[in-house]
Amino acid sequence: MLTVTSVNVNGLRAAAKKGFVEWLADTSADVLCLQEVRAEPGQLPEAVRAPEGWFVTHAPAAAKGRAGVSLYSRREPDAVRIGFGSSEFDGSGRYVEADLPGVTIASLYLPSGEVGTDRQDEKVRFMGEFLAHLKDLRARAAADGREVLVVGDWNIAHQQADLKNWRSNTKNSGFLPEERDWLTQVFAPTGGGYVDVVRSLHPDVAGPYTWWSYRGRAFDNDSGWRIDLHVSTPTLAGKAVKGFVERAATHDERWSDHAPVTVVYDL
Repeated sequence: MLTVTSVNVNGLRAAAKKGFVEWLADTSADVLCLQEVRAEPGQLPEAVRAPEGWFVTHAPAAAKGRAGVSLYSRREPDAVRIGFGSSEFDGSGRYVEADLPGVTIASLYLPSGEVGTDRQDEKVRFMGEFLAHLKDLRARAAADGREVLVVGDWNIAHQQADLKNWRSNTKNSGFLPEERDWLTQVFAPTGGGYVDVVRSLHPDVAGPYTWWSYRGRAFDNDSGWRIDLHVSTPTLAGKAVKGFVERAATHDERWSDHAPVTVVYDL
């Protein structure tokens, strides 16, 4: 069994003070991928920078206090790569991947975007380059007899079932038609050829949501978005036996505005 968890921590230093350290001590994950770490390794407490029993790679952004991804593994990876060969984005703290036996696992923090701003233009450029990388990664992995799993904050809700208030968000970044079409390309057999693992395990439900705004009572009302995904090659997706969101019991027990998303693969 391989258990993989992904979570956007919304600032790892803050999360460490609010319960992440205790959660990390209790998790049964074999691989843990973090996004929006927003810290240099030297700024992190030892308990999260290099916890005992884990091999850790941190990929901070060149821009201080922004983005940042990390990958924790119980087993030492055979190889680790930061970035995906992009001159614009490899220093932005948005992608790290590691080779483990039979599978390449990556932590992704796709730009969030904002309609009508440079941030949305950045998101579009990232998506264009990243889809090309996904196709190449799948081809290279197949040639080596490997599977691929890219987890993280994809910052796009693919279907109406992936966010509570979809009608009021059709013109907002994260649910724009062109963004949703891009994810459809990622999942198309003739495109990226990947599978949305949690949706394949829960095909006919709303959510399960992974992010809730801190504004109002979004968490209490479960007015969320499903934007934190496990995206894998089809064979690996077929080995997923359980997928779930580790939603906090109460608003006050949250240590991020996102919740961990965990999938168990029977290898």
